[in-house]
Amino acid sequence: MEQQRPIRSFVLRQGRLTAAQERAVDTLLPQFGIDYAPQPLDLNAAFGRSAPKILEIGFGMGGATAQIAAANPGQDYLGIEVHTPGVGNLLKLMQEQGLTNLRVIQHDAVEVLQHMIADGALDGVHIFFPDPWPKKRHHKRRLLQAGFVALLCRKLKPGGYLHFATDWEEYAQWTLEVLQAESHLKNTAADYAPRPEYRPLTKFEQRGLNLGHGVWDLIFRRV
Repeated sequence: MEQQRPIRSFVLRQGRLTAAQERAVDTLLPQFGIDYAPQPLDLNAAFGRSAPKILEIGFGMGGATAQIAAANPGQDYLGIEVHTPGVGNLLKLMQEQGLTNLRVIQHDAVEVLQHMIADGALDGVHIFFPDPWPKKRHHKRRLLQAGFVALLCRKLKPGGYLHFATDWEEYAQWTLEVLQAESHLKNTAADYAPRPEYRPLTKFEQRGLNLGHGVWDLIFRRV
């Protein structure tokens, strides 16, 4: 019987690499990248220390990720991204800013969580502005489905947090319902949370706010 292909939350569009991004991938990925392998990852060994571990899923071009890591040197950040230009750009920013508390895995986040991250290993998870898949027939591609949220809960320590942000109101409402239905999560706000100081405003987000577009943050804690 043919195995059913898993539904992906992303489409692999390998945009053009700049020379600087390509150089960063070639020279820095061996140092700060972690190869995907279907076996448990020792996060403290990967970072060379014991510190709170925050996972970011889909960091895009990495600007906000680098900003957060720079502002919080006492925490370690593991970024997952499938697109090579974004991986190269974040590595370039890491070198420019001398960041040592960041590691990168270029692979599907679902498989990384299933096979590499131990249960109870994470202090937090960031999912900022994922693809909203706005058409109803594509909703099955959205990242935060009930099964994936349950998987995230297993990987979070009790008291650990899940922080989701989107600029699509309908996706925010969808996600709020999904997260509220998970018994191992508790909302930190009545519904949407104020943007915490650690999440920087991106240029794209600021432009949207200037045009009157909304942004919705959801912050839940593992109970």
